[in-house]
Amino acid sequence: MAAGHSHSHAAGGNERSLSIALALTATFLVVEVVGGIVTQGLALISDAAHMLTDTAALGIALAAIRIGKRPADKRRTFGYHRFEILAATFNAMLLFGVAVYILYEAYLRLKEPAQIHSTGMLVIAVVGMVVNLLSMRVLRGGKDKSLNVKGAYLEVWSDLLGSVGVILAAILIKATGWAWVDSAVAVLIGLWVLPRTWVLLRSSVNVLLEGVPDDIDLDEVGRTLLDIPGIESIHDLHVWALTSGKTSLTVHVVCNTRHADEEILPHVRTHLEEAFGIVHVTVQCERTPCPQADDMHRFESTAHARSHPANRQ
Repeated sequence: MAAGHSHSHAAGGNERSLSIALALTATFLVVEVVGGIVTQGLALISDAAHMLTDTAALGIALAAIRIGKRPADKRRTFGYHRFEILAATFNAMLLFGVAVYILYEAYLRLKEPAQIHSTGMLVIAVVGMVVNLLSMRVLRGGKDKSLNVKGAYLEVWSDLLGSVGVILAAILIKATGWAWVDSAVAVLIGLWVLPRTWVLLRSSVNVLLEGVPDDIDLDEVGRTLLDIPGIESIHDLHVWALTSGKTSLTVHVVCNTRHADEEILPHVRTHLEEAFGIVHVTVQCERTPCPQADDMHRFESTAHARSHPANRQ
């Protein structure tokens, strides 16, 4: 039996950029909520709910960087990287509630339109758009180097669209007096938040359940391993993500007698890193499948399958 391990501890993004963007977004979130209440603009409150997702996402990304710096210990041997996923799951559940509330409030407003102060609503929305543009500029430099920063950048970008929607609603209300436009825009923003929230929840739950990451094809991983000379079959192949961008793999490899374990292990690690970006790998080499081999995760080379006694006619 032989085991191979490869560990990569990449930097967790640009902490300073996230801190600046978080300060800008959180400050304006308070302004937008107060402004929405004062102006009676539901679209503004709805956009504030959307900005809450940005604030939470930035906070999660920043906390993940700081907490992720803690070293692994005897109780948490993988470290604290999964904190990001736990926070994302909580954030998604909270946002579902917020989006449903916005849709319900919009329904009530359509029945009994409120008095809306379109000028104040317009001013606040314009300021919000400026804040979003500043946050995007701060985050742009690190978005291609860190998944945390990239996620935060996309959150702010999508909120920019919400601010544009509120601006258009305020202009229409001011020009036409159509109060229902406020509720209509609020509904559109709510519907914009819901699918994104669902994607966030689905992805985070998949990580918590140790599911195969969306960008990994398990069958393709199996075929890649079987292409390595000396490997006849594999079983108990498991691929999961500790957190975003930190994928791990364990596998039992059945090797033929013509190749030593030390020859095969470096090829396994190289192929997995080059083809799938998986660097945290644990491999158990065997000459025959172990008794507890999991047939649900078993792959055999074509030649080995033909020569196996159980497959002969």
